[in-house]
Amino acid sequence: MTAPTVRGYFTADEVRAAEAELFERVADGVPMRRAAHGLADVVAAELRERTGGVAGRAVTLLVGSGDNGGDALWAGSMLRRRGVAVSAVLLAPERTHAKGLAALRRTGGRIRDDLGEPDLVVDGIVGISGRGALRPRAAELVAAVRVPIIAADLPSGVDPNTGAVDGPAVRADVTVAFGAYKPVHALAASRCGRIELVPIGLTLPEPNLAALEPFSIGAAWPVPDALDDKYSQGVVGVCAGSARYPGAAVLSTGGAVAATSGMVRYAGTGAAEVLAHFPEVIAAQSVSETGRVQAWVFGPGAGTDAAARERFTEILATDLPVVVDADGLTLLADDPSPVTDRSAPVVLTPHAGEFARLTGREPGPDRVAAVRELAEEWRVTVLLKGRATLVASPGCPVHVNEAGGSWAATAGSGDVLSGILGALLATGRAPSWAAAAAARVHSLAANLAAHAHGPAAAPISATPLLHHIRPAIQTLRALAESP
Repeated sequence: MTAPTVRGYFTADEVRAAEAELFERVADGVPMRRAAHGLADVVAAELRERTGGVAGRAVTLLVGSGDNGGDALWAGSMLRRRGVAVSAVLLAPERTHAKGLAALRRTGGRIRDDLGEPDLVVDGIVGISGRGALRPRAAELVAAVRVPIIAADLPSGVDPNTGAVDGPAVRADVTVAFGAYKPVHALAASRCGRIELVPIGLTLPEPNLAALEPFSIGAAWPVPDALDDKYSQGVVGVCAGSARYPGAAVLSTGGAVAATSGMVRYAGTGAAEVLAHFPEVIAAQSVSETGRVQAWVFGPGAGTDAAARERFTEILATDLPVVVDADGLTLLADDPSPVTDRSAPVVLTPHAGEFARLTGREPGPDRVAAVRELAEEWRVTVLLKGRATLVASPGCPVHVNEAGGSWAATAGSGDVLSGILGALLATGRAPSWAAAAAARVHSLAANLAAHAHGPAAAPISATPLLHHIRPAIQTLRALAESP
């Protein structure tokens, strides 16, 4: 069977609809038993990894009302059969899942009022129907935990659809997702820890939020074939940098140079600095002198004066794809019509502050809805930067890239990203794919740079990130070529 090229993330409503269909196909209780069995397996594996054994270890369940608490209780009964000492703290005794509680009691599980002294804690407080922060009693218990926490389906207190946290919430070491990944698993990954998916038989729709699988990016990354030349592989123009920010020209152009094997042309005042770092670049002083390109990058360090506006207007007057970053976004905040009236593709790459300047509002807790709304309203592709970078194009699913850390949160990092993205657009890749793939390579390069000198990560700047773009691409291509 062909592996899927994306990982889908499904909202609470989508999962509930899939569960309702599943309940009609299988016997009562089967989905919960499947989920519980998977949860118990993960808990047992964690006990073995962290303590060296399973039998004789202790686990405390934090059990809320409803099915998520039932999953935890059933898992507890299965762990009891493996010799684990299991206790449960019932946070809603009158609404505890009756069959799950009976199963735990039958196998010798204990009910207690405090955490005890466990080796692990299982968070079964709330599931996908939960909203808002933990209630006081649950918050008090979670705050007192001093051992690893394994969350059942999602960390309690974190919104399943947006990943938002507005008060006390669980920060899990491992999250066991039941049946499907939810948006929280990408949008609040730092709260989830390692994520393990347990299939329970759900039939899911096409996702509206998805991540490109790393191997699929490697497989589709542009590399030369036997008939390619430097022109056929994509020629990108970069208009970046200024007297105040010459480094932005170097970083953005460098990102483009590292990303593909075609050609990079530079237009701007930073030609001397760019050529000192990358002599393979073809440099000019103005847009009109640059020569033929197949996509443009405008904005990193370019300034917002009349000369910069003139260069921006000249680039937007072409029928080529354009990446707009940094100072280009500032210019658009004053007047978005140059891109909203444009038929050729435009990719905007704002961080949260630039997003607010463009729209007059912060992205807010529902970043997916915010980026989708801007993309649809302006008819452009929007890449909203963050640990979970979001890419929205009109009529397409939103792509998410969870970076696995914040190593790319450093000055000049976005300049590098703009160059990678522009180079991909010049090869003819669709804006949504190009933006999502560029974000993945960029975040992987940052992680490789942070770990370049050993397993302990160290802070980085944009220059080592730039130098790890090619190793990041190699890593993804190796995944695509592995059996």
